[in-house]
Amino acid sequence: MNIKKIKLLQILIIIILFNISIYSNVVTSETLDIKTIKSNHKLVLNDEKDIFIQRVEHYLYIKSDENIQNFIVNYSFPPDYSYQTPLLLEIFSDSTANILKYEIVNDLSEPNKLAKFTIGGIQKNEIILIHFTCWVLLFNNDFSDIPEYVKIPDRIDIPEENVIWLSSSKVVQKNRILIKYHAQKLKGGGDNLISFADNISSFIKQHKYFLFIIQLNLKIFFSQDAITTLLINGENVGRSHLACALFRTSNVPSRVLLVNNDQGFWTQMHYMVEYYIPNYGWVLIDTTKGETPYDTNKQIINRICYPSDEDDTKKDYIIPFMKGEEKWIWINNEKINPYYIDCNEGSKSQMFIEGKITTSSLTVDNAFFKAQNVFHQYQKFLGENLNQEDIEHLNNAVAYQKKGINKFIENEDIYEFIYYFDKAYDEYKQIDI
Repeated sequence: MNIKKIKLLQILIIIILFNISIYSNVVTSETLDIKTIKSNHKLVLNDEKDIFIQRVEHYLYIKSDENIQNFIVNYSFPPDYSYQTPLLLEIFSDSTANILKYEIVNDLSEPNKLAKFTIGGIQKNEIILIHFTCWVLLFNNDFSDIPEYVKIPDRIDIPEENVIWLSSSKVVQKNRILIKYHAQKLKGGGDNLISFADNISSFIKQHKYFLFIIQLNLKIFFSQDAITTLLINGENVGRSHLACALFRTSNVPSRVLLVNNDQGFWTQMHYMVEYYIPNYGWVLIDTTKGETPYDTNKQIINRICYPSDEDDTKKDYIIPFMKGEEKWIWINNEKINPYYIDCNEGSKSQMFIEGKITTSSLTVDNAFFKAQNVFHQYQKFLGENLNQEDIEHLNNAVAYQKKGINKFIENEDIYEFIYYFDKAYDEYKQIDI
């Protein structure tokens, strides 16, 4: 049985179990207890998979050049993706910003999302803080099922929805002669896409690395576009642009990812790359470490960049001479800006792995599916103008989500996680708008 048929069978099983579980009124109008959930999951499939709860904590400091009344801050929020689903947005009590309202909205560029904060004013030269956490459920994909050989695709092999990631941009100059020349060298006279991707990731890590060390110590980074990075190396920003240029010039869709990864220290944002394998899907590359494929559990994706994001470049906050970063913060007033000093003071982010459970693939898929459904309800009602009864249902649902997250982390119990997310879903379904 091929991989696609196996995945279709797993999806069918999940749907069957889902329909006999919490949301079906045919079996019972009560939420199934944990014993029932466990027994259902023992029916089929004994292979195992890792599932994680992770979070990204953000300190977003904002400073204004003028007295401004209400304004809006949009911040990249983890999208609902193939192996990750957001769970919750939590605001910390030490936030000094007057947050009138917050919600999670869909960006125009799918599947990206934004945390949208409506702030009740700021004074000239005042510095305010939005301190928040994004909780995410994800499972690990080590891409072990990638074929050993895939032919480098022709344009006709690329699905229409992925053609946009063949584009050239200001910082991904795929049509430059030097880019084409190095892409041909990295193919090594062959046509195997898998080998080509391995060669690109290794090349970018090692290429003129001593020049990167010099720039880092002297703090004289230049433009982080593909050509400059090819000539004198660059930061993870430029390396990602170079990787995309090398892929795209060879008819391989590729895109920059803005992520927070588990580095053990505070950062702004990390850059990675995905490239597309026809009839398989998108595969991760960490261009800083020179590794592909790269496990999905080592970072949280915040934004999938389109070529238009690549053109929206700005200066780096730490080393003012560096250019070429895609934006992840948008404020609807040009007099207000994020406030950075370094990653010890001012705005900063860090990812934390809070919990890991190894269990059957069926249980992982079911937990993931239910978490997705609960999040969709949470996003729908968060920030809505609800009556008092519906606010109570929303608060009850969020409390159940938090309880499920805590049971996952503290007790390493996936079944209690599922149980409390089922109860959260029940609460959301009682909201009448």
